[in-house]
Amino acid sequence: MLYYEILSNKEPNQVALIFKDRVTTFSTLQAKVDAWAAVLQAKGVKKGDKVGLFSKNCDSFVVAYFAVIKAGGIVVPFNFQLTPKEVAFIVKDTGMKVLLNREHMQLGGALADIGVDWPLVQMPFDDLDATAVKKLKPVKLNENDCCTIIYTSGTTGRPKGAMLSHRNLIANTVSSQKIIKCGKNDRNVTMLPMYHAFAWTVSVSVGLLGGGTNVILENFVPSEAIQLLIKHKVTSFYGVPAMLALLIKGVSTDIMANLKVVIIGGAPLPRMVIDDFDAKFPVLGQEGYGLSEASPVCAVNPVGKVKAGSIGLPLPDVQLALVDEKGKFVTTPNEVGELCVRGENVMLGYLNHPEDTAKTIVRGWLHTGDMAYRDEEGYYFIVDRLKDLIISAGENIYPREIEEELMLHPDVAEASVVGIPDKLRGQCACAYIVLKKGSQLDKKSVRKYLLGRIATYKVPRECLFVEGLPKNNTGKILKKALRERALMDLHLKQ
Repeated sequence: MLYYEILSNKEPNQVALIFKDRVTTFSTLQAKVDAWAAVLQAKGVKKGDKVGLFSKNCDSFVVAYFAVIKAGGIVVPFNFQLTPKEVAFIVKDTGMKVLLNREHMQLGGALADIGVDWPLVQMPFDDLDATAVKKLKPVKLNENDCCTIIYTSGTTGRPKGAMLSHRNLIANTVSSQKIIKCGKNDRNVTMLPMYHAFAWTVSVSVGLLGGGTNVILENFVPSEAIQLLIKHKVTSFYGVPAMLALLIKGVSTDIMANLKVVIIGGAPLPRMVIDDFDAKFPVLGQEGYGLSEASPVCAVNPVGKVKAGSIGLPLPDVQLALVDEKGKFVTTPNEVGELCVRGENVMLGYLNHPEDTAKTIVRGWLHTGDMAYRDEEGYYFIVDRLKDLIISAGENIYPREIEEELMLHPDVAEASVVGIPDKLRGQCACAYIVLKKGSQLDKKSVRKYLLGRIATYKVPRECLFVEGLPKNNTGKILKKALRERALMDLHLKQ
């Protein structure tokens, strides 16, 4: 099965997309995809050519994504918050020939200024005339062909392009649908950016596969999101913890009456946030886990069997395992190891990085770099990123454990813990804390609060109070930036 075939065999007049006041049925969506695919072929796009997609959320984004693939190309969705320099890196890394972009998001001059000097066709796609196109030429594809390249966030260096095949996307969409069970009477709202693998697979692809309606929000603005929830009687939404926290504050209990599924991922979900959500609303929030390299979903809490603090059980048709530092499988419950994934959802590899691919996919298992444990019932719990692990005098310190305790303090709004050099112990913990408005805390009181809650060796040596934490566009705290900042802040204090 090819990825664009998830649009097939749907009721022609069933509404597939709603964007602002524009409604797109499945028959119209199919026609637009075919028309745009023909235009791309006329522009010279051939099998295997990379085509960029630079846009905020809209119905045209969905059309363009499928059109590129049906034309035989490989779609490369861009984070629209990237600078021209960062966009240029991806353009060069892929050898991109065509860049599709919204008319009000021009990049041509900026890219030319920084070295993108070969012919790069920029095509605005807002109001393409679908009547003047030639007939679409069929392209011979198979399910193992790459159809999209998702660039990782690059928090530890240059971003790498995860190459995903038709099989990868189909497998993960079908597996996710087994949990979400989206039908033609369901309406989900896409609040996350569509270039993000989580939004594209779980919100867009699952909705289209199930024949449901996708209500599209261009940008996440809490008041607008709430209006859409009410107006369209939304039955499911998918978001990151930061979105959930804002909705808890701004949404009344009755507004959530139609919701059947709320899945949260993309960043660690603080226990306090999910507890507040579950206490206020009739539907339980389901924390899940995934990464771009796995298309992206790997695990989720099942409906009605949610364990707070857990990422849940492996997705149907996806295998999870834990390995120790020697590469041996961890089989004892509650023992920490690196989380590994195996299944048809695992990427083909990293574009132009065969060595990194070989290090990441070992004997068919995708090494995630996340440390986790599995309880007696098979539920997985993320402890921390392997690269974020702090080793102090031979003891492992997992920052997330400290962060969870700090977040339970009534005066703490946000907290993040990173490792810093220590002459005696090698490393020690440093906590960055954002206080709630009007609150006051100092280093001494924080340490006193943590003593007795966690082992003494885990208590941060340093506590730094700041107005905000650096985050990426999905709300994930940028630990690398914090580590660099800690070295500077602590140097200045000396």
